[in-house]
Amino acid sequence: MWRWNDRRVRSWIQAISLVAFVLPGTARAQADVEVKDELLRQFNASMRKIVALANAMPADAYTWSPGEGVMEVGQVYMHIARYNYLYPTQSLHMTLPEGIEMDQMESMRDKDQVLAALGSSGEWVRESVGAMTAAELEQDTQLYGRDVPKWAVLVQLVAHMNEHAGQSIAYARMNGVVPPWSR
Repeated sequence: MWRWNDRRVRSWIQAISLVAFVLPGTARAQADVEVKDELLRQFNASMRKIVALANAMPADAYTWSPGEGVMEVGQVYMHIARYNYLYPTQSLHMTLPEGIEMDQMESMRDKDQVLAALGSSGEWVRESVGAMTAAELEQDTQLYGRDVPKWAVLVQLVAHMNEHAGQSIAYARMNGVVPPWSR
């Protein structure tokens, strides 16, 4: 029979109590980190495809559009780069890097400049989001007039990019370019 005043029993009960008390908080913090890591994995996978497709498109196709009033190839890529800055600065209250003029971004059509802008915007998102803590990801913010946790802004960022990835794939195929990952 065990007794409460038995040192081994008391130590054992204290250890179980500590684990029961600490483990849920630790699991929650680990889940938050995993959410950020998964969002960055999705962001990186989408960026790799966009950059690979932008590289595969010939420079003269950057001014091509499927019809009047429809975004040109280069504009789609720059729209993605612009929103890589827009969502984090507007909804996550991050500071826009010096020298970035978002108002002018979507008019850029030079392939080398577009590729550089895509790369810079992607790296900025990775660094900025990578520096966020689990607690920051859970804080509320505004996205399109709704109260959402900050991690939801990152979901929107990836969804936006994937929407335009699909558009870019269609543009590439219409120009006889097979997406590199489909070869």
